[in-house]
Amino acid sequence: MKAVVFGGKGGPEVIALRELPDPSPARGEVLVRVRAAALNRADLLQRRGLYPPPPGYREDVPGLELAGEVAAVGAGVTAWKPGDRVMAIAAGEAQAELCLVHERMLVRIPDRLSFEEAGAIPEAGMTSHDALFTLGGLRPGWPVLIHAVGSGVSTAAVQIAKAAGATVIGTSRTAEKLERARALGLDHGILVGKDEPRFADEVKKVAGRCPLVLDFVGGPYTAENLAVLATGGRIVVIGTMGGGKPTVDLGALMRARGSIVGTVLRPRPLEEKIAATQAFAKDVLPLVAAGKVKPVVDAVIPAAQVREAHERMERNESFGKLVLAF
Repeated sequence: MKAVVFGGKGGPEVIALRELPDPSPARGEVLVRVRAAALNRADLLQRRGLYPPPPGYREDVPGLELAGEVAAVGAGVTAWKPGDRVMAIAAGEAQAELCLVHERMLVRIPDRLSFEEAGAIPEAGMTSHDALFTLGGLRPGWPVLIHAVGSGVSTAAVQIAKAAGATVIGTSRTAEKLERARALGLDHGILVGKDEPRFADEVKKVAGRCPLVLDFVGGPYTAENLAVLATGGRIVVIGTMGGGKPTVDLGALMRARGSIVGTVLRPRPLEEKIAATQAFAKDVLPLVAAGKVKPVVDAVIPAAQVREAHERMERNESFGKLVLAF
C-alpha cells in the first residue's frame, strides 16, 4: 500500500508517499480501503516530533480520521462486510491506502456523502460533539462561545450547537472566515486582533455571559474567557494554537464557580473512544444524513501532494478541512 511517511522530524520537506506492507485484520478488526483522510493540526505536531501517537502505532505514519470501504474483516466481525462505506477516527496511520480499525469504531457513511466529504467528518464531528455535550453539558437556548470558527472542528461545532438550539458566538482573526461561518449558523461573529485579543466586552453586549466556551487558542484568550464565563460555566480547551501556558486568574474562576476542562480524543482508552463514536452516531449522524450538519471541505488534495496540504494548513489559509484523496 501507499502511505504518507515522515522521513524524520521537521518541516514539510520530511514528508513522502511511500510503499509499505499491507496490514491484515486481527480478531475484531476491519481493514478499510481508505479513499479520503483529512489533515489535522495534530499531524503537523507529530511531524515535528511534538505529538507522538499512542503505543503500538508508528510515529512516522500520521492520520487521525478516514473514510473508505471495507476491504476485509477479521475473525468474529459480523457487523461489517466488504464493500460497506465507512468512516472512523483513528489513533494513527490513517493516511494510507489501507488502515486497520476496531469494528466498533466504524460509522456508516450516509448515502448523500462522497468519500471526500465523509473524510472531513469523524475527528471534527466527534471532537465537537464530545466537547459541547459530554464535557460542556450544552443546553438549548444557551449562548456558546466558539473560538477560531474557521477551523475544522469549529465549523462542525457551530452547526451542531445551532442545531441544538444554542445561540452561537464565534471569533476569528479573519473577517472572511466569520462571514463564511455565518452561513453555517453563526449568530454573532467577533473579529479578534492578533497581538491583543479582546472579545469579552462584545460577547457580553450581544449575549451576556456564556455557560460554555470552546477554546482552540489557549494562552492569550484565557483571561477574556474567564471574563465572559457565566456562573457555573465551563471552558473546554480543545487546542492551544496560541500557547499552552497562560496566566490564570484563579480568583475569577472561583467567583464564577467555573471549571476549565481539557480534552483530547487520541490517547483515550478504546472503550471511551467507542462511547464517543456511538454518541456521535446517535446524535449527529442523523443530522448529517438529513443535510442539517454538513462537512466543510476547504480543498481535496491528492495524497501525492501532501506536502502542499501541510504548508497550506501552517499558513492558516484553510476554512474547514483539508482532505487527502487516496
